[in-house]
Amino acid sequence: MRKHRTVSILAAALAIAGALAAAHAAEMNYPTRPIRIIVPYPPGGSTDPTARAFGNWLSDKFGVSVVIDNRPGAGATLGHGLAAKATPDGYTLLLGTSGGLVTGPAFGTKVPYDPVRDFAPIGLGVYVPFLLVVHAGVSAKNVTELVVSAKSQPSKFNFGSPGAGTPNHLGMELLNALTGTRFVHVPYKGGGPAMVDLLAGRIHALFGGIPYCQPQITAGKIRAIGIGHPTRVRSMPDVPAIAETYAGFNNTTWFGLLAPAATPRAIVTRLNTETIKALNAPEIRTAIVAQGSEAMPGSPEQFAEYIKSEIARIGRIARTAGIKAE
Repeated sequence: MRKHRTVSILAAALAIAGALAAAHAAEMNYPTRPIRIIVPYPPGGSTDPTARAFGNWLSDKFGVSVVIDNRPGAGATLGHGLAAKATPDGYTLLLGTSGGLVTGPAFGTKVPYDPVRDFAPIGLGVYVPFLLVVHAGVSAKNVTELVVSAKSQPSKFNFGSPGAGTPNHLGMELLNALTGTRFVHVPYKGGGPAMVDLLAGRIHALFGGIPYCQPQITAGKIRAIGIGHPTRVRSMPDVPAIAETYAGFNNTTWFGLLAPAATPRAIVTRLNTETIKALNAPEIRTAIVAQGSEAMPGSPEQFAEYIKSEIARIGRIARTAGIKAE
């Protein structure tokens, strides 16, 4: 009986060792089939160029197809949820965004995943700064002048956003908190209607993406008075960072690659190495700057800590402004 038990234990150990060896071999040979990158927004948005840049790079370096799978819906949480539940083998990746990983969870929105526990961060990809713009009829030429005007006429100045709780909305609420002003929020169902009313002078200001605002700035219909990124950006070096005047200001969204939790560390490391190479490639950096974004390569650990810190930061802004999940 003892001999039989010993043989059984040995057989089980050999089976486990064989399984581990097979798993290790699969990791070392990765990838051997197409990779899918889930993008939680529709085609044509600001996420697409980043996803396709990563996809083209990985396809070229790995010699396999990389499919961009746009899965919009539920404020970006649909795509994030699909990625969180995918098999953790490196063949399903996610272009995670601040909207799906931070904003909703920070507001207490119920989402079908945990933004910290259910993903294996690969690396932050790009920052997408928001630009503070005002109607051409507003006299303020910089953020300080806008704040002074708003303080001298309480509740007169308003601002638009694509909706309550969007990063655009949070940017102005953060400015309110840092300066003691009270810009009145006018929510819209999307950025397009907000821009229409800004151009018509029905609202005074808004935070918007650089590519979205640039044509109207060039036409002289609106004026850029500050960038939400902590530092000036390459695409608009003459526009001061709001943080130069009000320390701690940061109104920047971001995208980065993640995999489902439990994805083998060797695969995460290999993907991180390639994404860093991609973000440092001159042609990709040039394309990113042309979109008004900033490349930000980093380690999986740095990305994981950044997600945690952003959840805490956005949560503080939401509580100060009294913003709750709808």
